[in-house]
Amino acid sequence: MENSFFQNVYEVAKLIPEGRVTSYGAIAAYLGSKGSARMVGWAMNAAHTHTDIPAHRVVNRVGLLTGRQHFDPPEKMQNLLEQEGITVINHQIQDFEKVFWNPSIELEF
Repeated sequence: MENSFFQNVYEVAKLIPEGRVTSYGAIAAYLGSKGSARMVGWAMNAAHTHTDIPAHRVVNRVGLLTGRQHFDPPEKMQNLLEQEGITVINHQIQDFEKVFWNPSIELEF
């Protein structure tokens, strides 16, 4: 079931530049739903049927690839990030603060 919240999440996710990542919470905050990071996660889990949504660029607040189990195979999330120049060790993005993209700063509401 996709609702307008999911659609809004997808529109933000489509704007994440290649080689950058954001968090579930950052997207939720940008959408004015600060406490809805989990719901953003559900949207990302459902995004795999949409090939135009870069769900691999959305991670948890400390850079862990918590959504990797929703990729087939689970290594695909890390592989896609590494193809964009992002270093991942033990399912965690290295130099997370350098590659973090904050939609609240990068996008004008």
